[in-house]
Order: sequence, then C-alpha cells, then structure tokens
Amino acid sequence: MCRNIRPLNNFEPPANDDEIRAAAVQYVRKVSGTTKPSAANSDAFDAAVEAVTAATRELIDALVTTAPPKDREVEAAKARARSQQRFQTA
Repeated sequence: MCRNIRPLNNFEPPANDDEIRAAAVQYVRKVSGTTKPSAANSDAFDAAVEAVTAATRELIDALVTTAPPKDREVEAAKARARSQQRFQTA
C-alpha cells in the first residue's frame, strides 16, 4: 500500500469527502507513475480520480464492523510512536 494512503474505515467522525478524494489521488498517482499528469493525460487522470473516489465512498459506506470506532488522535499518536521507534538513531 502506498504509505500516504491511510485507512479510512471505522473512524469517529467518519471519513469525509476530502480524505477520500486525497486517498484516491494518491492511488491514481501510484498506479499511473506520475504525480502530475501531462496536459494530454489530465482528463484521463481526473476521470480516474473521480471513479476511485466514488468507489471508495461506496465501499466505506457499505462496510460493517462490530469494532468500536477508532479515535483519530489516538491513531495518530500510535503512528508517531511507531515512526519514532522506526527511525530512532543508535
């Protein structure tokens, strides 16, 4: 998985449209191999982002879980701790 795409399911408050679109942009960038498409490919790139955004929203809305919702701040703190341990210098 692209390191910039974050899990979006089962958060309180739920993932908003901006977060879903940002994940879609990262996915399309990764798959296309470019961060900024050429003018010739811009329409295809934008259409792919919109399609992935719609599919992701549909998926997130359809998923069911019995786990309690995760707190964004707690998850961010865990990620920072993992990062600090991972990149700790000897």
